[in-house]
Amino acid sequence: MRARLAVVVPVFDEAAGIRPTLAALAAQRDEDFDAVFVDNGSRDGSADVIRAFADEHGRTRWRIVDEPQKGTGAAADTGMRSAIAAGATLLARTDADCLPRADWTAAVRRSLTARAEGGLGLRLVGGELVPRRDEGLGWGTRALLRGAVELAEAFGRLRPGNRDPAALGPYLMAAGCNVAITAELYLAAGGFPRTAIEDLHEDRALVNAVRRLTPDYARRRDVVVHGSSRRVRAWGLRNTLLWYKDHAYRPPVVDIR
Repeated sequence: MRARLAVVVPVFDEAAGIRPTLAALAAQRDEDFDAVFVDNGSRDGSADVIRAFADEHGRTRWRIVDEPQKGTGAAADTGMRSAIAAGATLLARTDADCLPRADWTAAVRRSLTARAEGGLGLRLVGGELVPRRDEGLGWGTRALLRGAVELAEAFGRLRPGNRDPAALGPYLMAAGCNVAITAELYLAAGGFPRTAIEDLHEDRALVNAVRRLTPDYARRRDVVVHGSSRRVRAWGLRNTLLWYKDHAYRPPVVDIR
């Protein structure tokens, strides 16, 4: 029997911009997945937009769950656990302002499927994050952003908080908008911390918990998501990098819309 894959998408006030994300998910070549959208207290009718799109495109395996506790960590954890309870054994997460490439779910499934079944046998995957091309950024700025992501991962390997003597492998930057994990490992690692984004980077916490349990995780360049640059456009590149460096930059408004 084919493993059941679920895609989890935290959502907060995304009514104006989520349709491209929905379209990208609907266009996946491997359509054999559930989609769990976690409405994290939206005030703009985001759930209605998702519901209307799913009805219009016949997506009967898409559903919406509510999580009133503020935070990407809380929302993502609720979605992951809801998907597991519904039978998913493979889990992927992206964000409501991101565009998974058309082969994203196929690449996730291939990465997490056991070697005996023709897959790579990984238990956690951090995918490739590249800037969206539809937000008005020139190629030079997009190239700079990609370079910044590579630099951030290199810094993460040197960061004292990630140098854990109990870890079974090196630090891996697995952005929350492009991460995949087996259900059994998600539960064993304790899942995403149920925190607000301004309190903790929940994706880094999950990766560091996984590193204590298994070496079977990797960066996969074929698992591609096009990420939004709206933080960079709102805060500038320097402040955005400082934000991801333990919130060294903390703006008055974190939820950029």
